[in-house]
Amino acid sequence: MQKNSMQKIKIITSTVREGSKGISLARWITDKTKEKECFEVELLDLAAINLPMMNEPYHPKLKNYQFNYTKKWSKTIDEADAFIIVLAEYNYGMPAAIKNAIDYLHQEWQYKPVAIMSYGGVSGGLRSSQMMKQVVTTLNMMPIAQQVNIPFFDKKIDEKGVFQPDEIIVKSAEVMLAELEKWSEMMQCMREGR
Repeated sequence: MQKNSMQKIKIITSTVREGSKGISLARWITDKTKEKECFEVELLDLAAINLPMMNEPYHPKLKNYQFNYTKKWSKTIDEADAFIIVLAEYNYGMPAAIKNAIDYLHQEWQYKPVAIMSYGGVSGGLRSSQMMKQVVTTLNMMPIAQQVNIPFFDKKIDEKGVFQPDEIIVKSAEVMLAELEKWSEMMQCMREGR
């Protein structure tokens, strides 16, 4: 199969909580993803985007958006070929902010792969990532099996707020990104009807 042009990868944070340390992990995986020459990478910080709770009057399937922030979010997600969600775990599940951001749209997510980099306490966010997989498959997205799970993530953030991964995390990220590249190319063909 002939390689397509650069794939547009959007890396999305999952919380809007002030002081959240997840942004450190998001910055790290953004830099790591940029090392791959096949990807054009953008970090989307939900705290900065600041979407209100979903309040569009029409179902997202219709793409009849009334608010400028939804139209902007739609354009940003629509242009993506694939996603990495940097996923926290709140009370055994995904944070409301990322579920809300997903629920704003419908067609824009369709037939795109998503990689999950989860973090938390002892479970490393695995329960949250299982919940996320149920949601994204409903949108005809493909959650790739290879993911990065980071238990006790805060112990890997230094005094300057920089995430310092160990060798296992780095290797897991490399495997995840290699798989994301394959799925991104294949699903682009699907979206283009080839």
